[in-house]
Amino acid sequence: MQRKSVNFANRGSAFIDELRARVEAYFRENNLSRYGNAEVIAGAAFMFALYLGPYILMVSGLVSSPLMMLGCWVVMGFGMAGVGMVLMHDANHGSFSKNRKVNKWLGKSLYLLGGFPPNWRRQHNSLHHGYTNIDGLDEDIQPPGILRISPHRKLLKIHRFQFIYAWLLYGLMTLSWITIKDFKQLNRYQKDGVQLTQKNSYKRLMADLIGTKLLYYAIFLVVPILVLPIPWYVTLLFFVAMHVVCGIILGTVFQAAHVIPDTKFPLPDAQGNIEINWAEHQLSATSDFAPRNRLLSWLIGGLNFQVEHHLFPYISHVHYRNLAPLVRETARKHHLAYHVQPTFGAALQAHLKMLKKLGKNGSRSYE
Repeated sequence: MQRKSVNFANRGSAFIDELRARVEAYFRENNLSRYGNAEVIAGAAFMFALYLGPYILMVSGLVSSPLMMLGCWVVMGFGMAGVGMVLMHDANHGSFSKNRKVNKWLGKSLYLLGGFPPNWRRQHNSLHHGYTNIDGLDEDIQPPGILRISPHRKLLKIHRFQFIYAWLLYGLMTLSWITIKDFKQLNRYQKDGVQLTQKNSYKRLMADLIGTKLLYYAIFLVVPILVLPIPWYVTLLFFVAMHVVCGIILGTVFQAAHVIPDTKFPLPDAQGNIEINWAEHQLSATSDFAPRNRLLSWLIGGLNFQVEHHLFPYISHVHYRNLAPLVRETARKHHLAYHVQPTFGAALQAHLKMLKKLGKNGSRSYE
């Protein structure tokens, strides 16, 4: 069922009011900016090197062994995911830099990953953040095909095996971006009357989409096919391998924070109303994981602190580690759930358990 919007309750705002005051006090008392710092710049530079460095080594001829080339493409997959999580994500939320132009241009790094920023901001910033885990609005829980990650989607017999094949489907995520998904999204948003940008018309957006896709393919597929000393179909296979690595990383990181047994998938009533306010909803539909793993947090752009990110998407991820105790304490003070898995492995196990559950059960008990 496709929805246009829902209305969250206005009552019960004491939690978010107190939390915002505490967060503002944290930045004021520590004389900190809510934007990124040297840590996020270092992380972005590292991920760009991880993504583009192996490419340069291959096309310059410094790497010529097919096995080493495969290694380069796999490393590029890690770098591709890293650029998305560490740099592009913050920039498109406007939190990488206090300079809007810097955020705008760094947000365009998504073009280097084969994506389309206007679509991404609509799907992620507006729909996923605005209506997390709400079926018919949050596109992150309504993938096409044989994957069921919303309890309100039709249950098929094949879903009983999705805990096995879901991970492979995650690997197809960015391959979908670079082929059909962006075109289908843009057409759907146009049909729904969604204005993705203030300046560009649908025709201009479509022209940009086609042009940037062609440029992406030219750089990351055509050039390697022409210059690498291996058959073209091997290069194509390695290119696909890069995207599979990237897709699995992105899919597991994001789904492990929202699709686990602890999180809720509420449905609005007939009038489109949700009985709790937006902030409480974010707490109920989101989970942190591995809060003490500094290395993991650095590598995935702080996305293990999804609760903090969903409550404060305009704050750079480098601050979430220090904000998490404030969120946890305030939530508990107001008798609200605060979901967290102790490790990334525990989060993956929880997601696996949820995939099994969604493959067998209907929509009861998820609201």
